[in-house]
Amino acid sequence: MRRGRKILAWVLGIVVLLVVAVILFIAFFDWNRLKPTINEKVSEAIGRPFAINGDLSASWSREPGEGGLVGLIPWPHFTARDITVANPEWAKDKHFATLETIQFRLSPFPLIAHRIVVPEIRLGQPRMALQRAKNGDNTWTFKLPESTGPSEWQLELNAIAFDKGHIDFSDATNQIVMGIDVTPLGKGIPFDEIMAQQEKDARAQAKKTTGASAKTMAKSDADEKDRQDQTKKSQVYQFAWDAKGTYKKSTVSAKARTGGVLALRDAARPFPVQADARFGDTHIAFVGTLTDPVNMGALDVRLWFSGTSMSHLYDLTGVTLPDTPPFATEGHLKANLKKGASVFTYENFTGRVGGSDLGGSLTFDTGGARPKLSGNLKSNQLLFADLAPLVGGGSDEEKAERGDAVKQPPDKVLPVEPFKTDRWNAMDADVTFTGVKIVHGERLPFENVSTHLIMKDAVLTLDPLKFGVAGGTVGSNMRLDGSKTPMRGGFNLGARHLKLKELFPTFAPMQTSFGELNGDASLTAVGNSPAALLGSSNGEVKLLINDGAISGSLLELAGLNVGSYAVTKLFGDDVVKINCMAADLVATDGVMESRLFAFDTEKALINVTGNVNFRDEKLDLDIVPHTKGFRLFSLRSPLYVHGTFKNPAPGVHAGPLILRAGGAAALAVFAAPVAALGALAVPESGKADATQCEPLLDDLKRSPPKAPPAGKSAR
Repeated sequence: MRRGRKILAWVLGIVVLLVVAVILFIAFFDWNRLKPTINEKVSEAIGRPFAINGDLSASWSREPGEGGLVGLIPWPHFTARDITVANPEWAKDKHFATLETIQFRLSPFPLIAHRIVVPEIRLGQPRMALQRAKNGDNTWTFKLPESTGPSEWQLELNAIAFDKGHIDFSDATNQIVMGIDVTPLGKGIPFDEIMAQQEKDARAQAKKTTGASAKTMAKSDADEKDRQDQTKKSQVYQFAWDAKGTYKKSTVSAKARTGGVLALRDAARPFPVQADARFGDTHIAFVGTLTDPVNMGALDVRLWFSGTSMSHLYDLTGVTLPDTPPFATEGHLKANLKKGASVFTYENFTGRVGGSDLGGSLTFDTGGARPKLSGNLKSNQLLFADLAPLVGGGSDEEKAERGDAVKQPPDKVLPVEPFKTDRWNAMDADVTFTGVKIVHGERLPFENVSTHLIMKDAVLTLDPLKFGVAGGTVGSNMRLDGSKTPMRGGFNLGARHLKLKELFPTFAPMQTSFGELNGDASLTAVGNSPAALLGSSNGEVKLLINDGAISGSLLELAGLNVGSYAVTKLFGDDVVKINCMAADLVATDGVMESRLFAFDTEKALINVTGNVNFRDEKLDLDIVPHTKGFRLFSLRSPLYVHGTFKNPAPGVHAGPLILRAGGAAALAVFAAPVAALGALAVPESGKADATQCEPLLDDLKRSPPKAPPAGKSAR
């Protein structure tokens, strides 16, 4: 027994002596003598020059919070000063990283089991220079030596702390130059507080951008769901990030907050993130969590967007969107992040685009040969004026605000702004859109709209594109091939049962009419803008109006400043009954000519001949009236409408001036294509008086409208 006690005493004594020896060694050893060896070994390990240029020292202290034997044994604390890690020779900055100090403590007992446990490493004033060249080379990828097998030693780093850091980031591939300051918050901020403040700030920005108040940004169920998410509510934000720089020549400023670095180690633990950024005139903000942040696993955030035009999101997100009025949206973004196969879902979002509301869900899948955008959009109240930017419309001031460089010529009506077909090949799309109610001025008869948009291999198809108009429908399909230069276009349209009394809602006498307009059109074209497409169009248009009425007020609605003077001179001030109006038009290289265009009224038969030149926006129309029996006025003189779309010039071929507005009746046929790329209409079966209109109907029924292949002339 005594012998056993002596052995145990000797063992304990030796252990104590070894510990004391180690303590004395660490305390009095000149660690600077090891710097050359440490610098050499680390440099070999990372494939870059590494250097501890300042003092390397060690000290001992007990670990707070540890009890028992562990609490009695002091832990070694190491401090290294003035550390540098070099960049590759091609990099602009000499150093990849510099630190004033590195401090860490080591748990001694796990060393027995070949475990290096570092509870915390503290970085003093870290600075990093991250750079990527155009060829893809970057400074943050190190050439580590090939592994010869699993190491006997395991490193456990539980936390990283620093007082303040700075990162310079330059990416020639994505045209990013950024300076980022990172600062500990000192006191953690809970998720609820971050969410409330970001929501307030984002909605204030939305109001500033679109003029819509926070109340008009309708909330969805996802809004409350984000607030009540217990995983998110438990998150605490520890670091503040402040970034300034440029992205593709646009100025960038961003403020962000994230969780503590400790959470970076746990791939299953959500990492709190928040950011509020401005990219040029676009504002983006989000609050939520990032799972497995080291490998960018999954994102789950509340997301806000606002800006001058949705098209500006292309440079930032790679998603091809059209030109729009100022917009703002908010919704729930969930993303499964995988290299080359990430999937982003912006679900249950709500927002404003100009004066219209917009909501729905969209998914952007980056897998496959080309990314794809799919989903469903809905607007309960769609302002007709908000559709103008889709075809390059709007004033020069509005176009300049959304960044469109092409100005509309002052003497032209048709939009000349080109479609951004260079972006169409960046992604595919399959999106449905429904405008439940179109809000417009009292003179416009549009009621609703729906379409199914498909874009594949740079070919954009709207099939169908339907408008509710004047109690009837205008259905169409449109195909624009952006893979060709110039673009090829094809349009097929049909109007059915458009009520005249609703087509001209402000014309009181028309409210007693039961007349309808029916029509069909088929056109092909070549060009990269609405003006170019109409200016090269080939095809046919056929129209029929039956059982209607006509007066000066009706023709004024054509909006071409040719007034009602012609009707007054032709028919007096009375409302004149229309037996039928029939038109058979052919377009050849942008010039639309009248093969048959006639009004059969109770007082006269009026023929319209000539052409409308969409290429030059010129008018060359003759209106020849033929009276039916004795009238109190004479229709002796043929009339004409010359000039341009912008400035029509009506007149008479001979005799007194009896016309300032007659050409409006003919040109009314072209008002729709001028405004909306050719939504023309034609007869279906017709209800006109057979004795009055049968010859006209027979001419129209012989063949439906047809068009040659795009790029081929109708001649």
